[in-house]
Amino acid sequence: MNLDPRFFHAPAPERAALELADLPTHPIPLDDASARPGPQALRPAGCEALRAALHELPELHHAAPHLGEALLQAGLIDPATLERALALQARPGAHRALGRILVDIGALSELRLRMALAEWQGVRVIDPHELQPDANVLAAVPRALAERDGVLPLLMDGDALVVLVADPWDHALLDQLRFATQRRIRPLMALPGSLMPAVHRAYAAAVQAGAAGSSSPARSSLQELAAQLRSAADATLPVEAEMASESDNTLVRLINSLIEEAVRRNASDIHIETADEPRQVQVRMRVDGELVAVLEVPARLRFAIVARIKIMAELDISEHRKPQDGKIDFARFGGPAVELRVVTVPTARGLEDVVLRLLGGRKPMALEQIGLADESLAALRSVIAKPYGLILICGPTGCGKTTTLHSVLRDINTVGRKIWTAEDPVEITQDGLRQVQVNARIGWTFAAAMRTFLRADPDVIMIGEMRDEETARIAVEASLTGHLVLSTLHTNSAPESIARLLEIGLDPYNFSDSLLAILAQRLVRTLCPHCCESEIAGEDELDALAAQYLGSGSAQRDGAAHAALRERWRGLHGDARGRIRLQRRRGCDHCGGTGYHGRMGIHELMLADDAVRRLIRHRDDAGALQAAALAAGMKTLRQDGIAKVLAGRTDLAEVLAATNA
Repeated sequence: MNLDPRFFHAPAPERAALELADLPTHPIPLDDASARPGPQALRPAGCEALRAALHELPELHHAAPHLGEALLQAGLIDPATLERALALQARPGAHRALGRILVDIGALSELRLRMALAEWQGVRVIDPHELQPDANVLAAVPRALAERDGVLPLLMDGDALVVLVADPWDHALLDQLRFATQRRIRPLMALPGSLMPAVHRAYAAAVQAGAAGSSSPARSSLQELAAQLRSAADATLPVEAEMASESDNTLVRLINSLIEEAVRRNASDIHIETADEPRQVQVRMRVDGELVAVLEVPARLRFAIVARIKIMAELDISEHRKPQDGKIDFARFGGPAVELRVVTVPTARGLEDVVLRLLGGRKPMALEQIGLADESLAALRSVIAKPYGLILICGPTGCGKTTTLHSVLRDINTVGRKIWTAEDPVEITQDGLRQVQVNARIGWTFAAAMRTFLRADPDVIMIGEMRDEETARIAVEASLTGHLVLSTLHTNSAPESIARLLEIGLDPYNFSDSLLAILAQRLVRTLCPHCCESEIAGEDELDALAAQYLGSGSAQRDGAAHAALRERWRGLHGDARGRIRLQRRRGCDHCGGTGYHGRMGIHELMLADDAVRRLIRHRDDAGALQAAALAAGMKTLRQDGIAKVLAGRTDLAEVLAATNA
């Protein structure tokens, strides 16, 4: 019988967290005869309570020479189950450990096996939920090492450092800890699934306690932290220490504060741009679509900053020549529940830039909140109520297509509908959807997901993007066979989307029959409500607005059309004397001096009526398609934007910038 305990380790100990429901959630005395059979995790109320428990509790000892007998003594299996497992192990060519066989046949959970194995080997299993080690104890193990390898130093016991690890038989890790701390190591086993959250919680609490105990405020600003780093770099940091400085508390606090500031500003991205001395590392954030400079950090810290972020994203800190990508679950580091997608990009002279995109576990907006005009909202709702067909959302990267898709899905997400989504990445989650993350590296593409969904009894399918002819063809076929299909395209306008799909090879007859609507959109910055001021629009200004409105697509552009349009605007937006007021941006502390705060969508909804379908079958160009849609009442992106200018929500400069393409 193979008794090597390493045979029973799961490849990823955190997988066993799925078995936590198998354990009682309240503390159970070890000598409680009424407790559930089998080993129980020790749940001390603090590190001193743990110290007392380790000295007072008797040493674990099992007379059983073999694991099977130990499991019998613990009451985890019965003799018949053990006999069956031993018979399976004895089969020729089996080469499987007894514990693994018991897990595979369902006689024992992975968690129960690991805990029983630990007790049999004389190792305590600890639930660290209420443990906060002393800062001096935490300082014995650098934070970078603790987070990378999964180590939580708990207390000093004589000449021994008591540490919590996932695998107390990992001799390489224990040797590394002995060398790093120059102490004897006494390992305890963490309750599976509890270790990494405890590590991040403990070190984050120690950092905050250190800040609170200093003469500075408990929560330093980004500029204060950067100044501390600059002072340390100028005074004490040798060049050869650059790679080691990623564990420095000030640097850790800076990175955490940077992410928290991005969340507070509702930024979509953080850009960290490294440089050689004497230049500084530049940090910028994309807020409301615009990059804003946030702070500068000494160039000597460029490697340490990148290394710290790589550690958080579990990337290879030794690789500088190739780009890497990963994710950070910021909640693991004591921050808000935000997920960040991390991309490192090698640049000149052996440096690396980092871009972090905040995904944030956002929830879908209501369809009424995305900025659709009343008539477009009513038309879109009538389209998405149909049982089958194809609906497309188009626009450039970062224009809110995914947000709109999820708002549409939120509107039709009912118990009676099965909705599958394939996304890259999954940025917005909502209950009731079955959401799938595609991975082209393993062949799990949008097209592959579509084929799988069609065998999984869908009512509605959402595809993150139509990138190729195969995905588009499957989407059209699905929409013709009784499914409502939603997807996005990277095109400038609704008519251009049709031309693009015909160019990549879609059959015009099938496509025309399947298409229900195309919604093009852009994002424009909204005026800050705290500082914007209203002014009466002059006649020249109204003429310019009317020219832009009519020039965007209306067939009539003569003086009579101008006059009629202005009269309509006076009736909709004018005061009792027919004067129209427009909002002007100013700038204040709330908006960072820009005059804008937040963004909203402007839209162009093209419905597929008989005229449009006829043009698709004849492969007419985008100009003919736009003329037919305008004749049917479609408002262009610029026209919708100007309507929002008149409503006082944005200004003409934003609308023109967003619709110049």
